[in-house]
Amino acid sequence: MSKKKITLHMIADHEYESVNLTGNTVNMDMYAAADKKHQSPMELLLSGLAGCSAVDTVLMMKKRRKQVSDFKIEAEGIRSEGTPSFYTEIHLLFELTSPDASQAEFEKVVRLAVEKYCSVASSLKSEISFTANVVRPS
Repeated sequence: MSKKKITLHMIADHEYESVNLTGNTVNMDMYAAADKKHQSPMELLLSGLAGCSAVDTVLMMKKRRKQVSDFKIEAEGIRSEGTPSFYTEIHLLFELTSPDASQAEFEKVVRLAVEKYCSVASSLKSEISFTANVVRPS
């Protein structure tokens, strides 16, 4: 069993710093958009999901000896009304720039990353969908 632990420190009423056991920090806030300095906890959840899926996707493509010129994921979540305002849907848009990857191969790898290997996705109760696109470099 693997155990993870963070310590959260209040900076101000709507601003916090999270520190892991090795001293890495992540700042977050719940300010209005005009005053925002960091991601909110719900944005960080999307970032965690995207990051977890990204690592597995890129490593699997490279294991298949495919070139990865660029890679990005856009994560969009729809939240419920009321409290708590949880994600009811999350959509991930995967975009790979590669001269030699096929669309079918990339979609298969993305499906494996999201549905089988990503620990963050497995930890969520919301329905997670995804789109995978290969972009040919110019």
